[in-house]
Amino acid sequence: MKMKIKSIFLFSTLMLSGHPAQAACTGNVIIGAVDSGVADRETGRGCMNALIEDEPNRWGNHGDFVSHVAALTHQWVRADVINRRERRALRSAAARSDIGKTLTVKLIAFNDFHGNIDGATLMFSNSTDSLNQVPAGGVDYLAAHINALAALNSHTTIVSAGDLIGASPLVSALFHDEPTIEAMNRLGLALNAVGNHEFDEGKDELLRMQNGGCYPIDTANTCKGAEVGTSVPFEGAKFQFLAANVVEQATGKTLFPPYVIRDYRGNKAAFIGMTLKDTPSIVTPSGVAGLEFRDEADTVNALISTITRRGAEAIIVLIHQGGFNSGGINGCEGVSGPIAGMVSRLNDEVDLVITGHTHQQYVCELPNAAGRRIPVTSAGSFGRLITDIDMTLDTATREVISVTAVNQVVTRAGVTPVAELTRLVDNYQAVAAPIANTPFGKITADITRAANAAGESALGDVIADSQLEATEADGFGEAMVAFMNPGGIRADLTFASSPAGEGDGNMTYQEAFTVQPFGNSLVTKTLTGQQIYEVLEQQWGSAQPYARILQVSVGFAYQHTYDTGDPPGGRYVCDGSVKINGVALDKAAHYRVTMNSFLADGGDNFSILADGTDKLGGAQDLDAFEDYFSKRPAGVAPGPQDRIVKVSVCHP
Repeated sequence: MKMKIKSIFLFSTLMLSGHPAQAACTGNVIIGAVDSGVADRETGRGCMNALIEDEPNRWGNHGDFVSHVAALTHQWVRADVINRRERRALRSAAARSDIGKTLTVKLIAFNDFHGNIDGATLMFSNSTDSLNQVPAGGVDYLAAHINALAALNSHTTIVSAGDLIGASPLVSALFHDEPTIEAMNRLGLALNAVGNHEFDEGKDELLRMQNGGCYPIDTANTCKGAEVGTSVPFEGAKFQFLAANVVEQATGKTLFPPYVIRDYRGNKAAFIGMTLKDTPSIVTPSGVAGLEFRDEADTVNALISTITRRGAEAIIVLIHQGGFNSGGINGCEGVSGPIAGMVSRLNDEVDLVITGHTHQQYVCELPNAAGRRIPVTSAGSFGRLITDIDMTLDTATREVISVTAVNQVVTRAGVTPVAELTRLVDNYQAVAAPIANTPFGKITADITRAANAAGESALGDVIADSQLEATEADGFGEAMVAFMNPGGIRADLTFASSPAGEGDGNMTYQEAFTVQPFGNSLVTKTLTGQQIYEVLEQQWGSAQPYARILQVSVGFAYQHTYDTGDPPGGRYVCDGSVKINGVALDKAAHYRVTMNSFLADGGDNFSILADGTDKLGGAQDLDAFEDYFSKRPAGVAPGPQDRIVKVSVCHP
């Protein structure tokens, strides 16, 4: 390695001097780690050493490198730079070297970007690594970091493990995530495994993201290329969506290609892309109607023989599923979650798994089905981290012989952003500004989505209250309670502070949109008291990896005994504790219940809500939220977090 660095240095010296420099060509020609015994000298184009190893990691196999040396030395003999004996010595050294016996491919990975093209307010923290509110992210800074890494290796592929779009900030979501796709085209993204949020607006809209064209309904906020400097109509993704385990039931074919094979100078690597099989339970069910989401490990294992027959011995899985890490960004402290079980079932041909979904950061080695530990990575969320992966291949066998992976923060300080992407973001911000900066309301203090021990959050209270208020009047639903899924609350409401520590609590539409970005409508249905009890028990259903405790509106209260670590599928709601306005529910009586359209379709596995009757549609969730604030001009206070109570034992 030291000799390679020396050769590059000598070559650079020659180029900078502007003319051949005999003095720079010193010592013998070293090929890899082999001393040829031939003195280095000027050829008229540079030193022999520099020309022999003119590009590190260039060769697809050892034979190509030996042929390269043979061709060069033939020219030098004809030009009387070397004699035939020296040529034989140089060719012998090349044949004995290791150059071309391996090839290193660089993969640059991220996940759960969620349309965060503007990183102006993004921060990253990790106490283990002593990182505290470090400014990080933004697609223009992300591109700068990626470009710096890609410059180190001409064999570089940029990949994403899903949720590239969906649940996005207003600057992307207002324009139906077209800005994010356009930005990723210019960043150089090659592959994206489809995540659950790519299905937020259904299959047809996801296909539009790949293929291009204008949004068919909201024509005012689509195909804005003439105003922002991109193609008209919307160009669609120049990179490939992958979805190996998402199958159209009518045809039996995958919605997107299951895998892509990349050729790196004759060395093939296969990238299999998948989303989590539980996607139908965490997106609006109607949006994925007619699609089957198959088991992840089974899907990978079934593809192995086909992929290897096509000559790819390196196999990388990009999957929108992950785990949890309690350590640093490159740690693997007590990693838990679905990914470990999935990896434990993977065929031994899989060499690397790049994950997402949990918004965690880790670099792990987990055992596969053969007990061999393989690298498993995740890069947090929102483009604030990237994973720099070097995968070294044996060019004779085409097998992966080593993988190194490092997560790094996409810092902004001291980094020059990519100007083309800065302009793109600024242009979209300018188009969105009239809506984004519209006053929305006022808060009296921070209102956060942080849950207490019982699972209730202050912001969840406020949102549920706004939905009840919008649907409780005669003719609007006659609702008695509203339920809100916590996964639909995407950000906190922060009481804006000045440098002096003062604040006015004023909110903009953009801030409110960031909290509820999905555009769900309100739905009111009739459920029996017994069904309401069953809905509450479904919060800990067997299909859920962790509790999804519904946020409830004012007047509704209950007690439960569920604690973290309790087995799923049990019964934890205290009988007789569920009350509306202090009156215990009658299990045989009927009640009007409001929810968003996601829950109304049975989202998050709340199948009982889908069974409700006498359905009545209502306002958009964000419109109900805005109306709630408009009726409280002095400001909305944090919710009381006293409606759900966790107890150790249920009392009669």
